[in-house]
Amino acid sequence: MEKKKPLQADLEQMEELQNITQPFMQMLMEYQCAMEEVATKLKNLNEEFALLYNRNPFETIKTRLKRPTSILEKMKRRGFAVTIDNMRRELTDIAGVRVICSFQEDIYTLADLLLEQDDIRLIQKKDYIKNPKPNGYRSLHLIVEVPVFLSSGKLLRKVEIQFRTIAMDFWASLDHKLRYKKDLQNGEVIAAQLKECADAISGIDEKMQDILIQIEGDDEPKRKRFSNLEEE
Repeated sequence: MEKKKPLQADLEQMEELQNITQPFMQMLMEYQCAMEEVATKLKNLNEEFALLYNRNPFETIKTRLKRPTSILEKMKRRGFAVTIDNMRRELTDIAGVRVICSFQEDIYTLADLLLEQDDIRLIQKKDYIKNPKPNGYRSLHLIVEVPVFLSSGKLLRKVEIQFRTIAMDFWASLDHKLRYKKDLQNGEVIAAQLKECADAISGIDEKMQDILIQIEGDDEPKRKRFSNLEEE
């Protein structure tokens, strides 16, 4: 059987969404607004930290809205009918925000401060920093629900937030390439090497944190704001 070209496959999948085109675009717009709301809240905290502590808690922030074809593929893979209601109910990663921090402490501090805001509701927390995945992956994942205010009224939409240090993000980018590289003969060897790098990176992150504490002192109020949330 002739393999379909990526564009051809995308077009065929998009045809399945023709009957729900307008509601689907409306849904994407809602998640875009929710994603931007979270990004704005984090940027505001970043500005406040710069003023109070003379440094920024994160280096970069990236937003990502899931591609229509990716949404469709995930719905099919999980065995759900392709409806707008099912997408909203079953998918938690339509809107995504990735926050890249210099230090692990800043990850937990930012997460705490964000979740303390009264219009943010935590749906799920997975701490892969304290409990890394078997391959060495480290990151703090939050699924939150945020309000979106439109002409029709207030809507609640989910946003996935990933917090990583710079080193964790560098590692994750390389791991992503490995996972999506097909027919790699020495894949297991590379995976083992990446696991060693992940462990080394974790040690370096901790040492850098210790050095920061020595430089700045341990009397800053923000240092008391570590995450005490239980994973859900």
